[in-house]
Amino acid sequence: MQTSGWIILDKDSGLFSRTAGGRIARMLGTKKFGHIGTLDPMATGVLPIAIGDATKMIPFVQELNPAVKEYLFSCQFGFETDTLDITGHEIVRTNIVPDVDTVKNVLPKFLGDIMQTPPLYSAVHVGGVRAYDAARRGRAIQVPPRPVHIYELELLGNDGNIWRFRMRCSTGTYVRSIASDIAKMCGTVATVDMIRRTFANGFDIKNAVKLDFLEKVFNNSGNFGDNLKPVDFGLGDIPVLNLPDGAANFYRNGGFVKTDTDSGLYRIYTGDVFIGIGVVRDGQLRPKRTI
Repeated sequence: MQTSGWIILDKDSGLFSRTAGGRIARMLGTKKFGHIGTLDPMATGVLPIAIGDATKMIPFVQELNPAVKEYLFSCQFGFETDTLDITGHEIVRTNIVPDVDTVKNVLPKFLGDIMQTPPLYSAVHVGGVRAYDAARRGRAIQVPPRPVHIYELELLGNDGNIWRFRMRCSTGTYVRSIASDIAKMCGTVATVDMIRRTFANGFDIKNAVKLDFLEKVFNNSGNFGDNLKPVDFGLGDIPVLNLPDGAANFYRNGGFVKTDTDSGLYRIYTGDVFIGIGVVRDGQLRPKRTI
């Protein structure tokens, strides 16, 4: 049985984002899925996954919800790997560990608009190929810096040489690069050993569910219940326009419906059934994305 909707996943470490989405989609009987914001395989946390018709709503959810993400992460100072995280191969060792005051003093320098160079092992495109593909093939490439915005960055504490941070940032910000740049400003190098995304595009970790829990539920009853959010989940800030059955059928087939409603974007329903996103212009409701 094919079902559409959203799963707010708490992704486990060691799992590719697309692999996680595919496993959920198969349980729900469809190959059609997408997700908002890729997480590194080693990273855990919030990964909103759209299943079936919900994939059509991804652009609207992204547009409505600010592209703000929050991460908890930790790193170790004194050595660096080729991937800038603990999964890589060590390439530099200094054994220099800064003191707490030094680390705290450099953090304000990252706030606001900054230029950041993504890691060599990342999904950014350089010369038509993904950086990590070029790196794995031994190709020498230069990843260009790009603008990002850091809203908050704080040191939560340290246990020995495990330093814990929290960061709120714009989309496209790489935690591994932030940790590396913090270390450079402290006169050393660093390697990230934990990344956990706790907030992404309006989705909070407190509403997320683990993949193994979903698989147990599926194997026992096949009913995800409240864990499968409706297709129109996350669209609450778009006003509603309800159509009678006849007009709704005409609209679904691409027809323009006359209306005296104000111009703008609307969630379109017939009764309680969500049928898509439309836009009103010049007294006409026009389909933008239909379900």
